[in-house]
Amino acid sequence: MKLAVTGKGGVGKTTLTSLLAYTYAARGDTVMAIDADPSPCLGQALGFPEEKLKGIMPIAEMEDLILERTGAKKGTYGGYFKINPRTDDIPDKYSALHRGIRLLELGAVELGHEGCICPESTLLKSLVSHILLYRNEVVLLDMYAGVEHLSRATTDAVDVLLIVAEPTARSLGTAAQIRDLAGGLKLQRVYLVGSKVENPTDREFIAKHSPGLEVIGYLSAEPAVRQADRTGEPIYDLSPKLAAETAEIVASLDRITERA
Repeated sequence: MKLAVTGKGGVGKTTLTSLLAYTYAARGDTVMAIDADPSPCLGQALGFPEEKLKGIMPIAEMEDLILERTGAKKGTYGGYFKINPRTDDIPDKYSALHRGIRLLELGAVELGHEGCICPESTLLKSLVSHILLYRNEVVLLDMYAGVEHLSRATTDAVDVLLIVAEPTARSLGTAAQIRDLAGGLKLQRVYLVGSKVENPTDREFIAKHSPGLEVIGYLSAEPAVRQADRTGEPIYDLSPKLAAETAEIVASLDRITERA
C-alpha cells in the first residue's frame, strides 16, 4: 500500500498519518513514514524518542549528499547535473526506526512545478519515485496542503490519495482545490477523511459538502490528541477510539485496492 495524505494545515493529516502507521505496523506490515511537510512534526506524532529525532536531518538540507549524488557544483547555478541520481541507499541510511516504523524527512523544496529543475528537487523526486516504485512496504507520505511531492512519474505508484478535512467550509474548500490538483496529475483514487468530528451534524456537513469525493472514514474530535502532543506519546496508544476508527479506514482501503 502506497498512501499520500494531505489537507489544509491543522486539519489532522499528521495525526491520521501516525494512526495509519501504527495500524499497519500492528498487523505486521513494514512501514515507511515520510514527512514531506516543510515544518516536519510527524516524528513527534509517532512518538519517536528525542534522541532518534535528533539523528534525522531532512534530505533537502544535506548539501554534501545532494552535490555528491547529482554531480552539481557548489556555488554555481544553471550548470549540468544528473537527473537520475542514485537514491536506493538513502531511505535506510538517513532514517530512524521505532516500533516497526521507519521515519524519513524530506525537507522544504518546491517540487510541484514540472519546470522546477534544481539539484535539490531532482534528488527528492528521484528518492520519492524509488520509494514508491521499489520499496516493498507500506509507504505513508505526509504532505503539505497540496500534491507538491508527487509528479506525473510517480502518481501511478500511489494507490490512494487521502484528503483530510474538518467540518468547515474552508477546509472542504481546500479539499476541492487539492482534488483539482490531483486530477491534473491523473490520480485515480482520491478519497476524503473527515476529522475532528464531534457529532452526527458534523458528519452530515462533511458528507453534504464533500467536493465530489467519497468519504471513506471519520476521526472523532479527541482531547487526547492534545495530551499526546504535550507528552510526546503516540495518539494511537492514548485513544482506543481513534485507533478503532483508523482500523475501519484501513479496512476500507483494503477493499478499494482489492477492487482495483
